[in-house]
Amino acid sequence: MSPPALAVVSGGPGTGKTTLAHALARELGCPAIVRDEIKQGLVMSTPGYRGGGDDPLNRPALEAFFGVLEVMLRAGVTTVAEAAYQDRLWRPHLEPLTDLARIRVVRCVTPAAIAHDRIVRRVEEDAHRAAHGDRDLLDRIAAGEHSLDSFVPISLDVPTLTVDTSAGYLPGVPDIAAFVRAAAPDGSRDPG
Repeated sequence: MSPPALAVVSGGPGTGKTTLAHALARELGCPAIVRDEIKQGLVMSTPGYRGGGDDPLNRPALEAFFGVLEVMLRAGVTTVAEAAYQDRLWRPHLEPLTDLARIRVVRCVTPAAIAHDRIVRRVEEDAHRAAHGDRDLLDRIAAGEHSLDSFVPISLDVPTLTVDTSAGYLPGVPDIAAFVRAAAPDGSRDPG
């Protein structure tokens, strides 16, 4: 059996990661593991939860996320994994998975103005996003304390594909899936 693929969908806030991760998982026919969805599940089982600042659920969400990924990959399951994946925080957790899977990074990008509009829209439309600090992020942007252009992408030595999510996906989802399925240099290939 060849190693499974791990499609790491990454990018800054508002770049369309979650939407693309679910579309890619449907195209590949595999599960999508989304860090923010895991955190939302933690919020649901934490009475009186209040996010912001040093959020006490961030560490358990991170541990659960990577724990699920490890279980899936050890079982040979090709998986789409979505999270922001800022390099300094996420690379140390991804590196050990290179022994279990053929990692492919899909980096979502869009202009900061589009990302900002998406964040505003999801704050207004999705009550579940309250657990993820979007309002705090918008306040920090407004105060000049954060820039959506400050995102530092993952620097793993693995194949990486940049996807413009400004208006749909460029390249399209079938091409992204082909990138994930592509043979490794040793010829191994995921049957997905």
